[in-house]
Amino acid sequence: MGRRKTSTSRAIGSRSSPPRAVEGHGLSAALPRSGALRLPVRSVATSPSSEALQRRLTLARRNCFMCAAAFVAGGAVQPVLYGTVSMPIMGVQLAGGAIFFLLGMLLGAGRISLNVVSVMTGTVSIGALTVTVLLTGGIQSPAFAVFYSLPLIITVFTPGRRLPMVLAIVLSLGGLLLVSVLSQATPVQLASYAFTYVFTALVAAYGAQTYRRLIQAEQLSQEARLEVLKQLSESEHRRELAERNRAEIERLVLIGQLASGVAHEVNNPLAFVKSNLRYLEEEFGQHPEMPNRDEFHEVLGETQQGVQRIQQIVTDLRQFSRQDPLREECSVAEALEEAERLASVRLHSLGEVVSEVSPGLPRVCMGQRHLVQVLLNLLVNAADAVESVQPKRPARIVIRASRSTAGVRLEVEDNGPGLSPQVMARLFEPFFSTKPPGQGTGLGLALCREYITRSGGTLVAENVPEGGARFTLELAAVAS
Repeated sequence: MGRRKTSTSRAIGSRSSPPRAVEGHGLSAALPRSGALRLPVRSVATSPSSEALQRRLTLARRNCFMCAAAFVAGGAVQPVLYGTVSMPIMGVQLAGGAIFFLLGMLLGAGRISLNVVSVMTGTVSIGALTVTVLLTGGIQSPAFAVFYSLPLIITVFTPGRRLPMVLAIVLSLGGLLLVSVLSQATPVQLASYAFTYVFTALVAAYGAQTYRRLIQAEQLSQEARLEVLKQLSESEHRRELAERNRAEIERLVLIGQLASGVAHEVNNPLAFVKSNLRYLEEEFGQHPEMPNRDEFHEVLGETQQGVQRIQQIVTDLRQFSRQDPLREECSVAEALEEAERLASVRLHSLGEVVSEVSPGLPRVCMGQRHLVQVLLNLLVNAADAVESVQPKRPARIVIRASRSTAGVRLEVEDNGPGLSPQVMARLFEPFFSTKPPGQGTGLGLALCREYITRSGGTLVAENVPEGGARFTLELAAVAS
């Protein structure tokens, strides 16, 4: 393997950041920052399921207490109904009232489910009715007719629930037949009782089914309204986002025009600076006895390098404005070295940075300035990622360069939190950023892919199985 540079420095700070910040640096970072164009998701309505369940629980609890009161009241009016007070009947009424009161208390405390309460309601009611009818004369009892209305009553007290209704019909029919048989009813009477009861039960079942359908229709209507409101909110969100993107594009177009004009204007005074520096250099050569000669020579050289850098920036701005860069080539090793040097201030505050470059790599079809900008962007993004990982772990960034079928493959890998599927799907979209507002335009990776694509290469991102993300560049080699 080629050269390997490993630098270990201070541990990562303890400040918290978003799961993985993705943003650009280089040319895009030089643009004025207006913040990410993401809007918070607005909640237009909440699901009514929990509120509806709470209402059903409250209604069922109130019904239990009402039934308990009805049982107690039934025992109190015995002299009116039966002409006497029967202790067995009083015991049945008080026992039924106590059971319903206990069900209401358990339901309120969350110790029993609504389904169990519904089943217990029908079972206790029908059992108490059957015993009461048997104790008060069987088929001659004034309470015998309640068998016909009991399914309707239970349907009213347990609305929208199929199991209590079916159970009430079956148990009521069984109680009615039991009382009829024990009371020695004739076959004609038995058939009449059964037919009347079946008719009443069918009416109760049909009413319960109709009620359930009405409830379902209302729920579907409510869900449809919520969906329409949600779509309306999303449409408004997209409209605002498109409007902000349009404004951002217009602003960037103006910035590009301004940059092009500034670049043109900078060239004029820059020519005077270069000419004067050349004159100073010539004068400096004619005075070898000048004091502080070495220091003056060093300062003059640094000034000339600064002027050359300004010229290079002007050239980059012009090429970027034209969107028609010259066909260039560069050395991958030199571009990597320059990118690492530019990012050293950011990288050296992390844990470990490893560079693995295979020897003898061919030159690639891409300008060094653009390749350095792409690599710098990826390195700084990797630094942001490893710094934001939770829980904290030793940071590691690996830079690899090796031969590939097309030419050269470059990889920038980190052990940060990786990229979520939502971020991965929009990673290279213009104006998409995961950074907080005010910390980027969301153009960095979009520009990187644009540079790579224009040079005939590819840029892809993937998550590393061990944790983290990897950006892979495939660049075409210069034809020999």
